[in-house]
Amino acid sequence: MKFLSTIVGIVLFVLFFGFALKNTQEVDLHMFLHYELRGPLVLMLLGCFVAGAVLGVLALTPTVFRYRRETNKHKSTITTLQSTALQANAQPQPDSVLTP
Repeated sequence: MKFLSTIVGIVLFVLFFGFALKNTQEVDLHMFLHYELRGPLVLMLLGCFVAGAVLGVLALTPTVFRYRRETNKHKSTITTLQSTALQANAQPQPDSVLTP
C-alpha cells in the first residue's frame, strides 16, 4: 500500500510540475483600493489556494474547540457515572453479630 501511495504521489508531482512549467506567463491580480500584484500565473494560483486553505482552517477552529470542550465534559460525566456504579455494586458488609 505504501508503494502504491508513493507511485501516486510521484505521478501527481510530475503532473503539477508540468502544469507549473506551462503556466509561467506574467499575470496581473487587481485588488481593492487600486492595489495590483504581478507575478507568474502558477504562483498566483498557489497563493490563492494557500489563502483559501488557511481561511478554511480558521473558519473551522471554533467548531473544533467546541467539540473538544463537549468531549471533555462527556468524559468527566462518564468517569463520575462509572465511579458511582462501582460504589453501588460493592457488596455490603454484614453486620457484626456476636453469637454466644
